[in-house]
Amino acid sequence: MLLYVIRHGDPIYDPDTLTPKGKLQATAMGKRLAIHGLDRVFVSPNGRARETCQPACDLLGLTPTVEAWTSEDLTWRDFSRVDEKGRRYWSFMIPGHLLRSDPAALSDKWYESRFFDETNAKAGYERVQREADAFLARLGYERHGDVYRITSPSEERVALFCHQGFGLTFLSHLLGIHPVRFWTSFDITHSGLTILRFANHPDGMTVPTCLTLSDMSHIAREGLPLVYNNRLPL
Repeated sequence: MLLYVIRHGDPIYDPDTLTPKGKLQATAMGKRLAIHGLDRVFVSPNGRARETCQPACDLLGLTPTVEAWTSEDLTWRDFSRVDEKGRRYWSFMIPGHLLRSDPAALSDKWYESRFFDETNAKAGYERVQREADAFLARLGYERHGDVYRITSPSEERVALFCHQGFGLTFLSHLLGIHPVRFWTSFDITHSGLTILRFANHPDGMTVPTCLTLSDMSHIAREGLPLVYNNRLPL
């Protein structure tokens, strides 16, 4: 099975939709996914993710299934905190060297780090783990520790359209990488395409292999500017 994890296009957060640039990114993504096709599409309930998945669904004649647990509203609730000026921000998106400066943040009890004070990080991460395991089990891959038992071998191409905060947390769990190390070392851009392969080994066990992370080739193919998260030209 190939699992495509796609962040939404360039957003307007209020109202929850895409900018004109984001719509072009979504169209480019639809064309990219139509090359080899998809078998199933899943999407966050948030409008910006649903709008991003629509071009691919239109081209492929698919109806997306909404996965409520992938909502960025839930991830924001669990992992955001308020600074001294009353502004809310992602607890794990501060400069990585600051987060890693706290030994507690790199321990098994990373959620006890001072950087996660006044958040619901422990319960939030456990929620994503639990729901992710149930989702993969429905797709035929049942988690056992750090590996997956193949209960229904699949050659399907499955897409999940979601978000940055959720996506990074989800990928951390799927790939078995400590969340703080993952959050501080990796990122995903608007409409970035991450592909995980669940190879169907003869012994009935597997682990996901990351074939590409936050790929932007669909944007380059359409001649659109390669700008990472609207901040860094590439």
